[in-house]
Amino acid sequence: MGFFSNLTGNASELNAEDLEADFADVIYDGENVEAAFKMFRDKWVFTNKRLIILDVQGLTGKKKEYHSIPYKSITQFLVETAGNFDTDAELKIWLSGQGEPLKYELSSGVDVVSLQKTLAKNVCK
Repeated sequence: MGFFSNLTGNASELNAEDLEADFADVIYDGENVEAAFKMFRDKWVFTNKRLIILDVQGLTGKKKEYHSIPYKSITQFLVETAGNFDTDAELKIWLSGQGEPLKYELSSGVDVVSLQKTLAKNVCK
């Protein structure tokens, strides 16, 4: 779940409360961070209103791209739990108007049940 997992493309879970301050300039009044995951320098932040994907770019990481996806744009999602031999879970999210899903591998230890509940609560309104 540490540096090696990040290099292999696996995401690790972050403390949502710690990100409230980090994303203070991005989230608005009434919006709260519910869950968050980090993949090397990038972050997926699930709020009560939308999914925010932070893409950190460049060698220094000073350039950042924030991709906001309203939950109403998500047409379906898939959360695959880890197995005995495949210890990684997987997340796929399909967006309206796009054929290919957004996808990430999640490290073992990520609470995929909580992630699935967060998505279901916000997408299936």
